[in-house]
Amino acid sequence: MSDRDLQQIQALQFTDLEAANKLLKDFLNANLPLQVATATIRPLAVSLNSINGFLTTEDGEKLFFKTHIEPQSIVQEYYNSSILAEAGYPVIQPIFSSTEWGKQLLVYKYFDSPSLFNVMRDLETDKRQDSQRIITIQQQADGQLREIYFRSLQPLAGEEHAKAPIHQLFYHRLTGGRLTSFYQGKVLSLPGRQIEFEQLAAMKWVVNGVEFADTLDDLIQKATQQLHPHRDTPSIVGHGDAHNGNVFIDENHDRLIYFDPAFAGRHSPLLDLAKPLFHNVFAIWMYFPHDVANGLNIKWGTTGNTITVEHDFVPADVRVACLRSKIEGVLAPILQEIKVREWREYLKLALFCCPFLTMNLSDTQKFPPEIILLGLAMSVEMGSQSLGPVQSLLDRELDRVEKTS
Repeated sequence: MSDRDLQQIQALQFTDLEAANKLLKDFLNANLPLQVATATIRPLAVSLNSINGFLTTEDGEKLFFKTHIEPQSIVQEYYNSSILAEAGYPVIQPIFSSTEWGKQLLVYKYFDSPSLFNVMRDLETDKRQDSQRIITIQQQADGQLREIYFRSLQPLAGEEHAKAPIHQLFYHRLTGGRLTSFYQGKVLSLPGRQIEFEQLAAMKWVVNGVEFADTLDDLIQKATQQLHPHRDTPSIVGHGDAHNGNVFIDENHDRLIYFDPAFAGRHSPLLDLAKPLFHNVFAIWMYFPHDVANGLNIKWGTTGNTITVEHDFVPADVRVACLRSKIEGVLAPILQEIKVREWREYLKLALFCCPFLTMNLSDTQKFPPEIILLGLAMSVEMGSQSLGPVQSLLDRELDRVEKTS
């Protein structure tokens, strides 16, 4: 069975779950040293590039599995939970792992703690009312993360940094075919009008009165240059993909536990922070596009070579509080220690890749026109510097860091 088969299963989970479960059971029996009786996928909004769910063995044991799907993958050695445990991360350890290309798979003993993704969604939809408790747990976890960063900090030569799995989330998505397949030659369906990507990519942006320095073409070029893996860097041991879907809350002990170390390893702390900074705060439209579109007011127009967008999407207060926890508790302290020049551009270009390349924003089956436009505007906001007196939320937070670093 090939990587393409896993991609088929990942897609089928949202359209034909019974067929996806059957294919997955065949895959598990072909690749596990177990006899699998049943396999049940959980189609989750957070599972943008993965499959997860439960299996039972012929002996009646219930287990949890997850496999990561990364088209055009060039990173073969995906999973490494032991390095996280040795560095001090509270991490759920798999009882079986496969790192063979096309068969990347982890199996865990069954657990039922809620993911931080689900908890945050419940908070912002008023299904929970303990936001201060969750913020406190996040702050404590960020304090622990800061200490792990400091303990594991050491220089890393470019030759070794280039081997880190985390680059699959950034540079390799830019250069490995995803950029081309998502956008090249595509006509984007924006509210009330279609526009060729190449035309849009050459435009400057003004979003909610904030003027940005770069076009999408500029950001693609800069990111390809600056995020090149083969560069010397201060490094830490990091999870690599610590968005809220990969973090669980042990509610009996008020602590966070890490899960799915698909991109764990030794790499730049700036890359390590990019996924949680974006996905945990700004990306709810990516997971619930139709729900967000239903409540979104957004309009746009062009004047000459400038596109102007006005929208009312803002992250929930609890998400902004967690953003500040991560920035003040982890980013600012580690920057004071490593003294990296141009850290801000490097981080923002990694953040740019998150909305722009995690999902295909030209896909009208997945995204309504309003969300396509919002996603593109947010890609620019993440990657480009605000100009003038009006600053984006992200740039305001990073300004404060810059004054102390």
